[in-house]
Amino acid sequence: MTRPLRVAVIGGGPGGLYAAALLKRLDPARDVTVWERGAPDDTFGFGVVLSDETLGGIEHADPDVYAALRAEFVRWDDIDIVHRGRTLTSGGHGFAALGRRRLLEILHERCADLGVRLRSRTEAPPAPELAAGHDLVIAADGVHSRTRAAHADVFRPTVTTHRCRYIWLAADFAFDAFRFEIAETEHGVMQLHGYPYAADASTVIVEMREEVWQAAGFDELDVQESVGRCAKIFAEALRGRPLTSSKSTWTAFRTVVNERWSHGGTVLLGDAAHTAHFSIGSGTKLAVEDALALAACIQEQPALAPALAAYEAERRPVVESTQRAAAASLRWFEDLAGYLDQPPRQFAFNLLTRSRRVTHDNLRLRDARFTEAVERDFGCPPGTPPMFTPFRLRGLTLRNRVVVSPMDMYSAVDGVPGDFHLVHLGARALGGAGLVMTEMVCVSPEGRITPGCAGLWTPAQAAAWSRITDFVHRQAPGTAIGVQLGHSGRKGSTKLMWEGIDQPLDSGNWPVVAASPLPYRPGVNQVPHELHRAALTDIREQFAAAARRAARAGFDLLELHCAHGYLLSGFLSPLTNRRTDAYGGSLERRLRFPLEVLDAVRAAWPGERPLTVRISATDWAPGGTTAEEAVAIARAFAEHGADAIDVSTGQVVPDERPEYGRSYQTPYADRIRNALKVPVIAVGAISSWDDVNSLLLAGRADLCAVGRPHLYDPHWTLHAAAEQGYDGPAAPWPTPYRAGSRTPPTGRTDAPKPRLGLTPPRS
Repeated sequence: MTRPLRVAVIGGGPGGLYAAALLKRLDPARDVTVWERGAPDDTFGFGVVLSDETLGGIEHADPDVYAALRAEFVRWDDIDIVHRGRTLTSGGHGFAALGRRRLLEILHERCADLGVRLRSRTEAPPAPELAAGHDLVIAADGVHSRTRAAHADVFRPTVTTHRCRYIWLAADFAFDAFRFEIAETEHGVMQLHGYPYAADASTVIVEMREEVWQAAGFDELDVQESVGRCAKIFAEALRGRPLTSSKSTWTAFRTVVNERWSHGGTVLLGDAAHTAHFSIGSGTKLAVEDALALAACIQEQPALAPALAAYEAERRPVVESTQRAAAASLRWFEDLAGYLDQPPRQFAFNLLTRSRRVTHDNLRLRDARFTEAVERDFGCPPGTPPMFTPFRLRGLTLRNRVVVSPMDMYSAVDGVPGDFHLVHLGARALGGAGLVMTEMVCVSPEGRITPGCAGLWTPAQAAAWSRITDFVHRQAPGTAIGVQLGHSGRKGSTKLMWEGIDQPLDSGNWPVVAASPLPYRPGVNQVPHELHRAALTDIREQFAAAARRAARAGFDLLELHCAHGYLLSGFLSPLTNRRTDAYGGSLERRLRFPLEVLDAVRAAWPGERPLTVRISATDWAPGGTTAEEAVAIARAFAEHGADAIDVSTGQVVPDERPEYGRSYQTPYADRIRNALKVPVIAVGAISSWDDVNSLLLAGRADLCAVGRPHLYDPHWTLHAAAEQGYDGPAAPWPTPYRAGSRTPPTGRTDAPKPRLGLTPPRS
């Protein structure tokens, strides 16, 4: 950049002030001005929590600011969770906090020392006006950013308001730990989040669902009345001390997401660009890290445009990951009432791991004693990870909690599974999983997705499956094998996945059927025939006949596929079922045909063998299945004989917008399990044994289905046991493979470390 930058910063919060200080420190010739419409000490909230990672970045970028912060920090390690009068403590977490007002004072002082112009109590000119006179405009003007609103057509923000009300308060003493306390009142559940930020002060956040807030009458109280009421509700946690308020009022959290973060020389920073729920303590942290990254990119890049692009490229993945974790935490607290009946330690473990950033293995490193107590309560024998505890479904006992997910292989000929299926399923069975599932096995030729789909509509197909189940039972004793029965519905008559997913065949197409005559992709896929009574009866009987063949073929478990937009799923979703007869309209009527099929299959399937149902708990599309409907669907299937619900999501409509991320579908399994107390199988980007252990211990799932990792490594389960030092009965190595049950040695990658320092001889 040929001349010093002229920089305007809108907003005098921590992010804006720190960005100004860094830019000025890196080049004192820069002209940097901060506009803040409030007074220098105006602030909401009381305490700010920063991670060691963030502090490390501050120390490297500006030792003076770091030294000032370090002198102020209150540090602690413990988290106290109060569950129905019992306090459970987990240690080793490592927090650092200070007062928000003191943080602003430190940053104001640093800006003043560096020559940054601070215009307090001054409304910033509109962003376009500032842009005309400055090279760079940093919009750090918060969640209600006027800059973002002024350029909404470019930034394209999405602001989502959530279901809880909360208020920032303070207590005049220091909690001994980060404290979570739950009050079960006549109006509903309320929660307190509290942590110390000074030797004699703590931040206190009181939060509750909107309907609880209204039922308790908080909507009719002024701030001081609310503060007094909160102090009475949480009097024991507060030791009888009062609460105080700053400028905070009751509000609902808003998640801000922007498609773009910059427009010309204007760039969003902190809450203006993104927000993450306070329950993971991330707002100030993200803003400060934004400032560090923005200043570094401007220093490293040859011009402003590539610098802003580099800033967004660097920060967006970090922010999106944090927002996913924050969303999981936020939803957990929204649904807190559903977890209160969990055993105390499981409840505490569930709370600690709610964002999926703290895991079983991570928590063991932080506090081994607490984690071992949770394991004992779960029923883990000594030295046994949770995933290697047995689980019983009806007459079947699974030796461990790992399921190989149903994965379409598209490799059958005329519906007959061949050598590929024997090797594929046999290898996964030898690999240690408790249950190995087939791909979706179709109940009729017309019910196939592709010409390569396997079936169970002929005796020859049943005989071929018997060959596979015999191999599993003989060569991998203790491993169960399950069959998933389904019908493609409107998603049928398409090419093999690798030839063009969801694309119609070039020739030889067969007619497809569905709940309603709606093509999967208009203009691409066939318009399906709407099923009427005679055809519905035929398909129901095809499912029952396939179930009888599956029983004779030796399968240990049967799963009915009611997910992913296939035929039975198409009846369940309001996006694909537009019928006006007895099989459409209300959820009760949309459930009618899938339940008829389930009843027929349950009657045909041996009574001692378990039956599960896979559902799509959300369509990831407006107007689709709601979370409440997913619970009702699961309840109906359980009442009709399903022994467990396999909770998947989506693939119902092509314009879905899933919220991808690690274990991203498990909150739906969690909700169903804890609402209905029925066993659930969790699926969806569960890729590590640590995730499996965490989900089980937290009570979010009873079994975990792991797909792609088993394609990468057929012995994924055995390797998970070896990596955890487990060699018990839940993961036995096949006798011919035992010589390979230990990690193979590799060449040395280290070198001898120097022991002596040689110095020149004295003259």
